Amino acid sequence: MGLNYWLLVLTFLSVNLDFFFMLIFLLKKYRVRQVVVGYLLGNIILLTASFFIGKTLALFLPEWLLGVLGFLPIWMALRNDDDDDADRTSSSPVLSVLVTYLSVCAGCNLSIFLPVLAGETMLHFLMTLGLVGVLTVAVVIVIKLIADVPVVERGMAAHGERLMKVCYVLIGLYVFWDSGLISHLMTLI
Repeated sequence: MGLNYWLLVLTFLSVNLDFFFMLIFLLKKYRVRQVVVGYLLGNIILLTASFFIGKTLALFLPEWLLGVLGFLPIWMALRNDDDDDADRTSSSPVLSVLVTYLSVCAGCNLSIFLPVLAGETMLHFLMTLGLVGVLTVAVVIVIKLIADVPVVERGMAAHGERLMKVCYVLIGLYVFWDSGLISHLMTLI
């Protein structure tokens, strides 16, 4: 598989969409730099875990079979549980942001990024880390700029959950196709 920037951007945005609400609150409580560092550390930890778990699975399974992992994002879209948005506190603002991010987004990130990163090379993974790093900083800055706009808050509250679920399903379907799972199953018919 090659690096697909659009898929990575869509994946990043969809798995973090629910956290964007938390960012609004965190940015009201902490400085932008503290939020960026905590959020970036959380992304690095979860992407690295997803990549290495995917690589371990790839050692034992053919690439087309790894396409079954596409069911993870689809399952995430279809399950009906709400993330715990309770305020997390700690002595360090960076640690507080990191713990909040990991507690809100760990399951989603691992489930969604694992199938996306499973077939990537180390170089592509490092490029992914760079892209996600840029996206992380950009998202924090954009959210800081628009956090107080009432129409944004109402729009996310009204449609954010549905949009996130549609993105998850699209990512799962892409993983089915990109891994070769669909073409492999078509040869069996």
